[in-house]
Amino acid sequence: MPLLDANATHPITLPDGTLYRDTVYLKNVISHPRMEIGEYSYFTHSGKPEDTAEILAPYLGHGVGERLVIGKFVQIARGSYFITSSANHPMTGFTTYPFRIFKSETFGYKDLPVKDTVVGHDVWIGHDAAIMPGVQIGAGAIVAAASVVVRDVPPYAVVGGNPATVIRMRYPSEIISELLEIAWWDWPLEKIEANLAFLENGDIAALKMA
Repeated sequence: MPLLDANATHPITLPDGTLYRDTVYLKNVISHPRMEIGEYSYFTHSGKPEDTAEILAPYLGHGVGERLVIGKFVQIARGSYFITSSANHPMTGFTTYPFRIFKSETFGYKDLPVKDTVVGHDVWIGHDAAIMPGVQIGAGAIVAAASVVVRDVPPYAVVGGNPATVIRMRYPSEIISELLEIAWWDWPLEKIEANLAFLENGDIAALKMA
């Protein structure tokens, strides 16, 4: 029996058999035209499953121009959220007050730049992290708890702080290149689980042979 069930709403069962209801597979609880979510990516929160999209990205309305793209096997801890481009206020004039949103005929600022926010595969976003508009987070990156990510994050970087900066790279550049080429997250689940020991112990040679 496989470890993961792609169709689960709540993918974690505790050792005593209790279904842990605070963690949800995003793909199975979100239906949003501006969100693109890969399989097995999860988010932990205390709200209702049907409220997940609003909790995760509270400003991403259905009629906005930008998208939130989340890859496969992304792990998002409790309290983390995305501030998307439509949350921005106008900054080109002498005031940032959003006068136009208070009347339906003028709602929105068409001249504000919009950019997709993209999270790569196998990214770990720690507790209470905030991801700002248009950020791109590379595969395998780790975002430390309570970080505010305001700029792009390289693949397999560990970032933290406010604003978040690179603390260290998880692996040498040649290993990162090999991992990106292997792209294990695109393997069938059966192959991933068959090679789980190599993924867990960092055996790059074995992964390359898989």
